[in-house]
Amino acid sequence: MSMMDERKFRILQAIIDDYILTAVPVGSRTISKKYDMGLSSATIRNEMSDLEELGYLDQPHVSAGRIPSAKAYRLYVDQLLRTRRIPSDDVGNVQQHFLGRMRQMEDVIDHAAQVLSDLTHYTAVVLPPAGAQPRIRNIQLVPVTSSSALVVIVTDGGIVRDTVISVSEQLDSDALYTISRTLTNQLAGHTLAEATVILPHLAQNMQENEHLLEGISAFMDHAKGGRSHVAVGGASNMLSYPEYSDVEKARNFVSLIETRDKLAEIVAQHGEMAFTVRIGPETGVPEMTDCSIVTATYSTRNGQQGTIGVIGPTRMQYSRVLSILGSMGNQLSMLFGNEGQEPRIDKDVKKESQNEEKKGS
Repeated sequence: MSMMDERKFRILQAIIDDYILTAVPVGSRTISKKYDMGLSSATIRNEMSDLEELGYLDQPHVSAGRIPSAKAYRLYVDQLLRTRRIPSDDVGNVQQHFLGRMRQMEDVIDHAAQVLSDLTHYTAVVLPPAGAQPRIRNIQLVPVTSSSALVVIVTDGGIVRDTVISVSEQLDSDALYTISRTLTNQLAGHTLAEATVILPHLAQNMQENEHLLEGISAFMDHAKGGRSHVAVGGASNMLSYPEYSDVEKARNFVSLIETRDKLAEIVAQHGEMAFTVRIGPETGVPEMTDCSIVTATYSTRNGQQGTIGVIGPTRMQYSRVLSILGSMGNQLSMLFGNEGQEPRIDKDVKKESQNEEKKGS
């Protein structure tokens, strides 16, 4: 905290806390009345003037009050993470949403994104695990009708994928069970990508079931995609905040959110279960100059790693967002079999993010 003594920091912290709640520029009289610091309004005004010279406060030209700068949020979040003053009040809220294990990975991350956006009132993004490809544990064919069957593929990460394919009407449940055993014996331990290469060779010895194997191969080819599914929750939440009352800014933000590959690239984080916070210009994305991005990671049993993130205005409620992301990361890690993984704050925390709350909330 160069050139920042304890009194200045307490005043800056009070200004940030007040602006998070109100979205209204903060004056010295507000701080004097609302926060018991034992300081006169004149003293606070002088300190605020110093903070502005140091680059921690900005003064909107239409207001006598001050608002925190990106530099101020950086200091605020650095201190928050350094002292580990991250509350855990929302752990129960996160846990209750994950009591039942969902069968499809897409279901899990879609649900996680919705929970994150509901709890934070910001825009949430959840990326599926990336890294080592999951390996097939077993394959089951279950008759649905006389001419269709459900294909169920279970991987070593506990991830289940299924689809319905067409089958010959001559194949009864016993025949489908036999084919299931053959496929499991031949493909267990292989990735979905490897299985799509092996299946044509199996078809040479199972010509009477060639159509069925083609259906399974097409399904595996579709299912093997890495980050093909990016879950977004509360995409329009940001439009509720005064920062995005400008139509052009709102349109640019929504356009970016809808470009899922670009969004995944922006949010994706690498490393252990640590928090990454990027504030305003630190995002490196022009459309997000007034945003902050907070992310954490989660892990699966076989070492794959996914990312969860929250996007909001720079006046984001950082402590609460970090608490919720930590709980969510832990729940997802347990859900995908990495029971021992606990979210933690890394010393190498990246550039941090926002503070926000809806005006008047």
